[in-house]
Amino acid sequence: MSLKLMYITNRPEIAQIAESAGVDRIFVDMEYIGKSDRQGGMDTVQSHHTIEDVALIRNAITTADLLVRVNPIHNKTVDYCSSKEEIDAVIENGADIIMLPYFKSADEVREFVKIVDGRARTLPLLETVKAVDCIDEILDIDGIDEIFIGLNDLSLGYQKKFMFELLSDGTVEHLCHKFKKKGIPYGFGGIASLGKGMLPSEYVIKEHYRLGSTCSILSRSFCNIDMIKHFGVISSTFVNGIREIRELEKECERYMNYFTENKNEVARIVKSICES
Repeated sequence: MSLKLMYITNRPEIAQIAESAGVDRIFVDMEYIGKSDRQGGMDTVQSHHTIEDVALIRNAITTADLLVRVNPIHNKTVDYCSSKEEIDAVIENGADIIMLPYFKSADEVREFVKIVDGRARTLPLLETVKAVDCIDEILDIDGIDEIFIGLNDLSLGYQKKFMFELLSDGTVEHLCHKFKKKGIPYGFGGIASLGKGMLPSEYVIKEHYRLGSTCSILSRSFCNIDMIKHFGVISSTFVNGIREIRELEKECERYMNYFTENKNEVARIVKSICES
């Protein structure tokens, strides 16, 4: 099963290019509350997308899912509406999947699931140490459709120098085992084009397959539209980049099948011996 690839944009023309190239989820990112404070100085995406962007992208795409990241659970203030108002508006404007970022307790996830109330798929974004500490309670909540590990903020919480340390030190693997045991689909991190990234993305993709991940975000460096202005180049970047990722996935699947088939054959031979 191929990874569901997600790409962040609020530009309809870019969304259509990404969708045509095989991106599974177009990602509108409305999160801004507290984000600049905790990620200040980091080279991370801070999009400041709006409800209007949700409607624009909904009208622009036909086959990809529309994923919207809202703000962390919050009350209404003079500066912004409440979580309920925000989530209701996102759903009314056509979101298929809603991502809740930066939660620290099971109560926040319960409130999120209650507000959504089955009107869209829920995707909590696990990116705080406190949330990891109570992950078993969180995973017992009914109504979580998928879960995603946000490596940027979670690595900050653990005071790591590099976000993929969480992949090498067993943190991601430990969490993935818990998700798998509960039967909840999961993903983590971001991937660039093959051969790119401080940790080349082919290594990350293979870890997705080893750990049973089902989705990942295409990083800004996969196709940085702030740097590339020609639509033809943008289109070829998406088409070629996604084709290379899918080809590597086929290789991963072949190796997985190799060991699965061997396991089944061992079981068959052992059973035959025992029954003879």
